[in-house]
Amino acid sequence: MQYFFCKLIPPRATFMQDITPAESSLMRQHGQYWRERMAEGKVVAFGPVADPKGGFGIAVIRLEDGAGITALTDNDPVIRAQAGFSFEVNIMPQAVHPEF
Repeated sequence: MQYFFCKLIPPRATFMQDITPAESSLMRQHGQYWRERMAEGKVVAFGPVADPKGGFGIAVIRLEDGAGITALTDNDPVIRAQAGFSFEVNIMPQAVHPEF
């Protein structure tokens, strides 16, 4: 099993404070997308992080192998919409999880 820490970087540092109605709709689609991946067993946790320097999103992803991580992040509605979001993806060499 391979784990990944994914950081969703929003289009601007003030995104959490001044999200537009169109962005809010897009974020609902984003949340639904990751809830579906969670139901498939691919997501351990995801959600927003309220960093005072600028909020961002995180997801901890669990895959049999790392081959599918790019497909998962590239198919996120916020990425497909080309709305200024991007992902940083990092492999977790070790993960501690209650299932172990």
